[in-house]
Amino acid sequence: MTVADAKAALERGRPVVLVRPPAVEQVRDMWEILGPSTPGSGPAVGPAVLIICGDDTTAGEWVSAAPPEVRAHAVTGLERSAHLLNQGAVRILAGGAKDLAELVRRSVLKLDRVSTVVIAWPEAYIASDHSGTLDTLLGELRDARRVILSWNPAVLADFLERHARRAEIVGALGVDESGRPLPPVCRARFAIVPPFRRSVAVGEALDALAARTSFVWSGGPIVLPAGSTDAVLCCTLPTRDELAALARVGEPVLLLSAAQLPYARTVATLTPLAMPSGADRARDRAEALREQVAQRLAAGSVDAELALLDPLLQRFDPAEVAGALLAMLRERLHEKKEGAGPEPSLDARVKVFVNVGKKDRASAKDLVGALIREAGVAKADIGRIDVRDSFSLVELAAPAAQQAVQKLAGAMIRGRRVAPRLDRDT
Repeated sequence: MTVADAKAALERGRPVVLVRPPAVEQVRDMWEILGPSTPGSGPAVGPAVLIICGDDTTAGEWVSAAPPEVRAHAVTGLERSAHLLNQGAVRILAGGAKDLAELVRRSVLKLDRVSTVVIAWPEAYIASDHSGTLDTLLGELRDARRVILSWNPAVLADFLERHARRAEIVGALGVDESGRPLPPVCRARFAIVPPFRRSVAVGEALDALAARTSFVWSGGPIVLPAGSTDAVLCCTLPTRDELAALARVGEPVLLLSAAQLPYARTVATLTPLAMPSGADRARDRAEALREQVAQRLAAGSVDAELALLDPLLQRFDPAEVAGALLAMLRERLHEKKEGAGPEPSLDARVKVFVNVGKKDRASAKDLVGALIREAGVAKADIGRIDVRDSFSLVELAAPAAQQAVQKLAGAMIRGRRVAPRLDRDT
């Protein structure tokens, strides 16, 4: 089937499954399928199209990829999203299932006005705690046209039976004539790298490979270099055919998000690429623990755990995430030995580090406004704010601190994108 066939199927009311790698860059024709004439695209109704993603980081990628004339918005802050929806300023809304459900609960997202819903690669989250919320949303969107993006429809059989019966399949399924999965097309190395670090990671990967001449592919047509190349880097997740073409130059190195790793394993025989990371600067001598972790990785798949951690891996170095989990484990073991201490008071204050300061012309008022509008933090939960030259420290009530870290990430303060975290000294 072609894109035209997919559009025709949607017009007939048939769901469509687009078989694509789990990368927004691989579905550029989605905008053609949705079309400029989607019903309900007038300024007073909307959004006409809902894109349900695994997290708000992926939602932001959708908005970045949208054509400039499309009124698209990613749900990274509930207050701002609610404001734009009330103004009727959004035609395409992208967000995680839980954030979208909260906007529905607040009566600012009207599902009866949505004409088309796109479910983006549900393989990564249908088995998580988002699944019930997703089922509820789709149940209330029963009249909307449905497009499911999937890299492996076979694992979605139950999901498709519930929410996309008799769907038209568009794209190669990655199986042979007997229905068996196709073998990997080549050997490749990989590194888990958040999208916002890809440009930096290219240099780190080239250093790790000691490469002198390299070919870096960021999507689009593959124009192979004429001369010899000792490193092939993929900043965008390739299709099976694209990977085969790249492998003709040399063994590719894939820069992946955690959620893309299961797909990559189906098209390539993977080995990890050791890259400089926080682990190199925080190495200890706990050989027994490292061996235990290595045995767990060798014993079986941790794909479900990687999908659960993907939002954190998008924002922090994977080594730092592993370190945080190890610290939490040690704290729990200590509590078991010594006896659990008293629960922290709800009035306790926690410091949150925010990477904007006086050099960015930011003030305490700017931070308070962002916390209330973007993160939904109550004014009573905000304490002392210390604005320094290149960063700020904000004291928040303990229950509101984690909410602020999650919801404020990616927001803009004085033209700078915010990357908050709990202050390490607290």
